[in-house]
Amino acid sequence: MVANNDIDPPAQRSHLFMLRLWAEDLGGGQIDWRGSVRHVNSGETHYFRGWPAMETFVEELLHRDDPQGGREPHSGPVTGRSPNTT
Repeated sequence: MVANNDIDPPAQRSHLFMLRLWAEDLGGGQIDWRGSVRHVNSGETHYFRGWPAMETFVEELLHRDDPQGGREPHSGPVTGRSPNTT
C-alpha cells in the first residue's frame, strides 16, 4: 500500500459545493437562469438569480469559515462562463 503524503490541505479547509442551474421560462420565448448552491459540509443552501449572487454566497461562506480570519475573499474573475442569456 502506498501512502500519498502530498494530499494536504487538512479537511477543515476543504469545502464541497453542489451547484444546480436551470432555465425558467418567462414566456414569449424568454428564459431566466436560476440556480442553487449547497455547501455540502454544513447543509446551507442558497438560491440565486445571476452568477454574482452565487459567487457572493460562496465567498462569504469561505471567508466566514476561514480559520485564519482576515484573508480576503477571491476578487478575480470566475473561471468559466456565466449562465447569462443577454
